[in-house]
Amino acid sequence: MAWAGAPALAQFRVEVSGIGLTQLPIALPAFAGEAQAPQKVSQIVKADLERSGMFRAIDTAALTADENSRLDTAAWRQRGADSVAMGSVTVLADGRFDVRVRLWDVVRSQDLGGQSHVVSVGDLRLAAHRVADFIHEKLTGEKGVFATRIAYVSKNGQRFNLWVADADGENAQSALISPEPIISPSWSPNGTQLAYVSFESRKPVIYSHDVASGKRRLLANFKGSNSAPAWSPDGRQLVATLSRDGGSQIYAIDANGGEPRRLTQTSSIDTEPTFSADGKNIFFVSDRGGAPQIYKMAPSGGAAQRVTFEGSYNISPALSGDGRWLAYIGRVGGAFKLHLMDLAKGTVSAITDTTADENPSFSPNSKLVLYATQQQGREALMTSTLDGRIKARLSGASGDIREPDWGPFPR
Repeated sequence: MAWAGAPALAQFRVEVSGIGLTQLPIALPAFAGEAQAPQKVSQIVKADLERSGMFRAIDTAALTADENSRLDTAAWRQRGADSVAMGSVTVLADGRFDVRVRLWDVVRSQDLGGQSHVVSVGDLRLAAHRVADFIHEKLTGEKGVFATRIAYVSKNGQRFNLWVADADGENAQSALISPEPIISPSWSPNGTQLAYVSFESRKPVIYSHDVASGKRRLLANFKGSNSAPAWSPDGRQLVATLSRDGGSQIYAIDANGGEPRRLTQTSSIDTEPTFSADGKNIFFVSDRGGAPQIYKMAPSGGAAQRVTFEGSYNISPALSGDGRWLAYIGRVGGAFKLHLMDLAKGTVSAITDTTADENPSFSPNSKLVLYATQQQGREALMTSTLDGRIKARLSGASGDIREPDWGPFPR
């Protein structure tokens, strides 16, 4: 995969905090042969599973096992494991690595299947994420999101950088470097494009960036401001906020460019549009009631329905892929907190104890929320389970880290 820019030197460090209500106890002994590999595959798998909030790793001390090891049910039960994943990492003659794993249900003494991934050294982490996805799906019935990617923006001094990284924040690659701000990265539904806003021409302009080639296309450079792009679920159009006709209003733009179609017709500020996963609604922020609140309307525009009623300032809507949840940032006192609304019930809960949360984005399996915040005076990217019980900090080495967006499942 070709990228513009150089790979990131700053590696993220994942710190998991909190205790979930029900976590599956799993044993992950060191994979045979991984000590000779540049990546400790079993440790990456373990960190992935713990970050999901669904698993609790059992202490395996200095144990090493491979996918052909005999299952000692009694010994693993004694350690408190319900399942065990054993594997190996083998260097092949051509320099590639063969990563293998076998998963066992300890309680039922049942072989749950295995996998083999033959990868280059640069894809060892990806192989580990795929192993974690396999384990997650086998044991929970839900697809894992560890092999997906995130985009975010960092600011160091006067330099802005748009990054694409693994879902754990590692393996970051620079997609764009600019002396002017970059904001609002938004993944296309197939994961091949990133729309974003650049201030290179000293005003907000929307581009679409091809992630594999680094090539980009101009999507919106109309009079005034062009901001807040978001893709439709079919990838054929984007919605964005344009001020070409005066105030900030929401428009639909064909993904291939062309004349935008105006969707809102108010004297208010209408912004931050985003589609529901089924494409039947556009959620957006408007101050038409006197203060910013979240509304929804049909994709063709027209009458809007207010969605948020708790609190006097609610912005940055994000919709879960399963259609159940709305995440947004609400101001409580002087604090900006991540909130979660059950769309069917209308119930709302604040799921963070931080006070400067920004830009929520759901994992593609709808089980985690990625957001930017400040912890101990430093910018950080965090993930949280939907109940707020398990949080993982993806902490960068330096600079402001913000504007995260979680990409789709690989296709």
